[in-house]
Amino acid sequence: MGMAAGGVLQTNQRRLCPLFLALLLVTAFSSSSNAQQQPQVPCYFIFGDSLVDNGNNNRLSSLARADYLPYGIDFPRGPTGRFSNGKTTVDVIAELLGFNGYIPPYSNTRGRDILRGVNYASAAAGIREETGQQLGGRISFSGQVRNHQNIVRQIVNILGDQNAAADYLNKCIYSVGLGSNDYLNNYFMPQIYSSSRQYSPDQYAQILIQQYTQQLSILYDNGARKFALFGVGQIGCSPNALASSPDGRSCNQRYNFANQMFNNRLKSLVDQLNRDQPDARFIYIDSYGIFQDIINSPSSFGFRVTNAGCCGIGRNNGQITCLPFQTPCSNRREYLFWDAFHPTEAGNTIVGRRAYSAQRPSDAYPIDIRRLAQL
Repeated sequence: MGMAAGGVLQTNQRRLCPLFLALLLVTAFSSSSNAQQQPQVPCYFIFGDSLVDNGNNNRLSSLARADYLPYGIDFPRGPTGRFSNGKTTVDVIAELLGFNGYIPPYSNTRGRDILRGVNYASAAAGIREETGQQLGGRISFSGQVRNHQNIVRQIVNILGDQNAAADYLNKCIYSVGLGSNDYLNNYFMPQIYSSSRQYSPDQYAQILIQQYTQQLSILYDNGARKFALFGVGQIGCSPNALASSPDGRSCNQRYNFANQMFNNRLKSLVDQLNRDQPDARFIYIDSYGIFQDIINSPSSFGFRVTNAGCCGIGRNNGQITCLPFQTPCSNRREYLFWDAFHPTEAGNTIVGRRAYSAQRPSDAYPIDIRRLAQL
């Protein structure tokens, strides 16, 4: 009897073991999946211009808008205000950081959604207040920072007190990419702006960095501790700039030389801020150098056309930017530029990936975004 009972028990155990193991495996897999779904940082805040705007200009009275086809032709939600056929650089970075979905624009973010981060970027925006004014409404860097201060107050209310909010915010990444418009839609537009008559390129870069630093200081005072500062790309090599060159291929070195002055000062600022603010970490992303790599060897990145926009009008498809319902090129993956000024999703993907995980030591200084997230 004892043996029989023992035999039945052992048989039941043999029957139960596979089921029990299967349940354990399912539970373990579920836990692993949940762990993988957690982003590497709790939130991601984005400050910038049309290179990363994802809809903040849609409700503004502005010529700098992209809420119409063919913009967004390759984006799952269609035209959202992104100045590309698909994803922007920060969309790519958000994916790599593990966020489930993209960081929403300030213009329509409400409630607890703000805890994931907010995109404040605005097309035509600059470091200087007057930059881009000929294009109409836009939100300057200082305006974006004021919007962030409003969001921080809401986060304090959601989390209960300032200490809880500070502990939360100091784990987040703050991406800043401005300066292009301070050249394109200010310094190099002397018929509208006087800045090029008032300042040499070096003086202008210095003034921009001073104003930029003031805004970073406000962000720091509002809990920011992990900063990724993007240098200005090669605006002298955009289809718009190339359209004015004799051969349609030679970059405007006057533009690029001025950009490099700004970038060199920005990189030096990173060193200074890392010394002055030991409880924070600042990094510099070399957008200029990454674009130089692509232009030097386009085929190795899968590009066939680097001197013309996929969508636009005039020489190099760069004299007038992409118009509503215009038919773009079909081989968008082979174009570096989507329109007169902005990269395609393919171009943005390369910059985003190399900003997140540097392929060359110069891509990110002193560390890349992946390592910044781990701090």
